[in-house]
Amino acid sequence: MQLTEIPNIKFIGAGGRPSLLDVILPQKVVKMPLVIFAHGFKGFKDWGHFPLLSKKIAEAGFAVVKFNFSHNGGTLEEPIDFPDLKAFSENTYSKEQADLKSIINWAKKEQELPMGYWNKKEVYLVGHSRGGSMAILQAAQNSAIKKVVSWAAVSDLQKRLPSETELKKWKSKGVRYIKNGRTEQEMPMKYQFVEDLLANQEELNLQLATKQINIPQLILHATDDEAVPVEMAQELKKWNPNADLKLINKGGHTFGGKHPYLKEKLPKPSEILLEHTVNFLKS
Repeated sequence: MQLTEIPNIKFIGAGGRPSLLDVILPQKVVKMPLVIFAHGFKGFKDWGHFPLLSKKIAEAGFAVVKFNFSHNGGTLEEPIDFPDLKAFSENTYSKEQADLKSIINWAKKEQELPMGYWNKKEVYLVGHSRGGSMAILQAAQNSAIKKVVSWAAVSDLQKRLPSETELKKWKSKGVRYIKNGRTEQEMPMKYQFVEDLLANQEELNLQLATKQINIPQLILHATDDEAVPVEMAQELKKWNPNADLKLINKGGHTFGGKHPYLKEKLPKPSEILLEHTVNFLKS
């Protein structure tokens, strides 16, 4: 199926900071649902095989928007990787929630792009890793969302914090550095990240959010995920027995993908991931 691709459109995210999104539309399809894809921690919209996965979802008959979170460390000029570590240091979960709301509002009012193909009724969220967790939180409190899919999502944000000793060091120094093994960057995170999580525990509580979800939910996870234990997927399923849980054998945290990804064919675990996702979104 032929696609219309409109890359690097500016939107205004959390705190008025601009960021970029891409629109991918199948040609000759009208009144289709809108799928919004959210990347994870130390990620971006063009990471690895995300562009290929997004195109495959669009080919299945969906309008797709993939975007960079406003404080992911990218810029308008350099949306890939992390040239703006100051912005990265100031990111919080609350800002990522605000970004998702901004994307939805952008789509609703956009007139200059062919978003008229969207039926204006169905918004589906798909997110990887932390992006999956953000999608679940948003789906629990935003009535615009009609379906939600998480790929390798975290089930408890506080459990991702370091030990109490490390937290005290973080608070004392005001900043903590996370090594990016691929780019070799020492990526700073200000302690306000923790303060935001603690100050908004109810709004950022995935157990509470998952229990509140009353729309179709799909949970996808690899059995050998080295970054987010598969038990976290099972927790999400426990909290929402109506959710559909699909485990993928030997896919790792990125379902066989890596950055850069130069192949034209998806890795096998991602083919399975895509099949489950599209079947769920079309059902």
